[in-house]
Amino acid sequence: MSAVITEERLKIGDVATRSGLSVKTVRYYEEIGLLAPTVERSDSGYRLFDPSVVNRLAFVKRAQSLGLSLSEIREILNISDRGELPCEEVKQHLAMKVEEINHQITALEILKSELQQLLNHWQDHPSNYHEDTTICPNIQGEC
Repeated sequence: MSAVITEERLKIGDVATRSGLSVKTVRYYEEIGLLAPTVERSDSGYRLFDPSVVNRLAFVKRAQSLGLSLSEIREILNISDRGELPCEEVKQHLAMKVEEINHQITALEILKSELQQLLNHWQDHPSNYHEDTTICPNIQGEC
């Protein structure tokens, strides 16, 4: 009589607990294909996960915290699933994020300057106020 050794499979609640994510989030990630090689269905329809899914979810969480979108993360995971190291792809995405952040910083600096100009010339009770056409002349340029 030979014993069949089966690899431990985790139910979705166990995966959620171990990963620190909600069951709903794990289910969503599975639905959009982020967990594809680590999940299968039991005969009764339960999701059963390979224990490696916990590391995969840790990667997803970290990548998201660095600003990567779920579609970008899926691209990276697909490369990894082919047995390739996706570090170059990750580097490209992160470099693009730095560029986006630099553009956002520039836009915020321009906005900050504009707001400071408005505040520097602020009048609580402007004399040129026209009730019928102006709500706040300070920001509508009628001071």
